[in-house]
Amino acid sequence: MKSSKRFREALKNIDINKEYSLQDAIQALKDNSKLKFDESLDCAIRLGVDPRHADQMVRGSVSLPHGTGKNVRVLVITKASAKEILDAGADYVGFDEYLEKIKGGWTDVDVVVASPDAMGDLGKLGRILGPKGLMPNPKSGTVTNDLVKAVKEVKAGKIDFRVEKAGIVHSSLGKISFDTDKLLENTKTFLNTIVKLKPASAKGTYVKSIYLSTTMGPGIRISKEELPA
Repeated sequence: MKSSKRFREALKNIDINKEYSLQDAIQALKDNSKLKFDESLDCAIRLGVDPRHADQMVRGSVSLPHGTGKNVRVLVITKASAKEILDAGADYVGFDEYLEKIKGGWTDVDVVVASPDAMGDLGKLGRILGPKGLMPNPKSGTVTNDLVKAVKEVKAGKIDFRVEKAGIVHSSLGKISFDTDKLLENTKTFLNTIVKLKPASAKGTYVKSIYLSTTMGPGIRISKEELPA
């Protein structure tokens, strides 16, 4: 695959054979971000787990201290009154009308939150929502009776993640325009959460590699000494 001139120039400023500290990596990525739009800071972690086994599935959520910098569109599926939920920041609130829209293929949101009594009907739409990572889940806090709290957390920077078939977890941890200290704190919070979720059945090395990159930039390998003990 051919790489752009901008990408090749960025590679000249990065040692791909070196393991960087989080702070040095974030600073290097900030220095190399020359695009006209505000790139995201992305993190990819390769784990020593086999997601085909339920007891080795790594999934969860974490509230980033400084948010993601993105405008997260939230749909709440519930029969409850919409006013308080909309006041909390939800973009869409309803029941029958949104179930019908989803049946028709509409998924123009980033997060779906639902009350427990809505899951019987919403669960039937798993073939549409599941592949897009939009199906609410109690473990991630998106199936709850406290819909106001859930919406506020998502809007404030709460992100969901899950390990993919290849054993990789990836997520965006903020905008590259954030101060270095804020990106550093977001990244450490994410890594700490991943480490805490190590399955008891996982054998051998749990965290095999960590890379940070920008949306369209090269990846930088992070030293595993940065992981919490």
